[in-house]
Amino acid sequence: MSRLLFFIYSWLVFVPLMAITTLVCGVICLALVPFLPADRVARYTAVPWARLCLLYSGVRVDIYGQHHLQPEQSYVIVANHLSQFDIFVLYGYLGMDFRWVMKHELRKVPIIGICCEKLGHIFINRSDSQAAIASLNAARARLNNGASVVFFPEGTRSRDGQLKPFKKGAFKMAQELQLPVLPVTLTGTFDILPPGTIRLQPGHQATLTLHAPLAVTGHDESELLSLMERSHAAIASPLTEPCPQALA
Repeated sequence: MSRLLFFIYSWLVFVPLMAITTLVCGVICLALVPFLPADRVARYTAVPWARLCLLYSGVRVDIYGQHHLQPEQSYVIVANHLSQFDIFVLYGYLGMDFRWVMKHELRKVPIIGICCEKLGHIFINRSDSQAAIASLNAARARLNNGASVVFFPEGTRSRDGQLKPFKKGAFKMAQELQLPVLPVTLTGTFDILPPGTIRLQPGHQATLTLHAPLAVTGHDESELLSLMERSHAAIASPLTEPCPQALA
């Protein structure tokens, strides 16, 4: 009965509220972009949007490891990708100025696509390697004054909740910019909205775990592979550990 009631709530309350919140925050975002820096616009619009969407869906978020962050330091952030709710959790609770690296198809999403473009997020055409490289090169100029960039290095959402092998793009950018890599683990979001369904599941908690940054000192292939392996191991650890506090 509770699941049936939540299903009804999802379609009659959550979806309309999310649509209205997206519209209102999107309009405010577009109105503010010409007058304020992108990080402030995101703080005033995207962060409240994400937190409200989590509130509407009954999701509580715990965050661990914030002590690893250094003020005004830029990072290449790499996170696992379990669900569309990862976007809400990261935007709402990461507490950093960052730019997404996202597939170019998302540019076509009403309101969200144009707002992401105006806020300086990075659209990548994965079917065109030259265009993808050009997009990443253009993005480098945006990573200043503590701004970071977020990658999902698996390349797409996990369909079974298991962590997949990483692609090299994020780690190559970290080497080229000589920025530390910040591994981040998301847990709980897979159960909130599993892939292949639009049915929300009630009563879930999401966790965001920030791991110790990995220093980048060179440009060689061995370091790149080491960064990938160490990031994968760090992100994987809370996925099997019951107590993320011990890892933060």
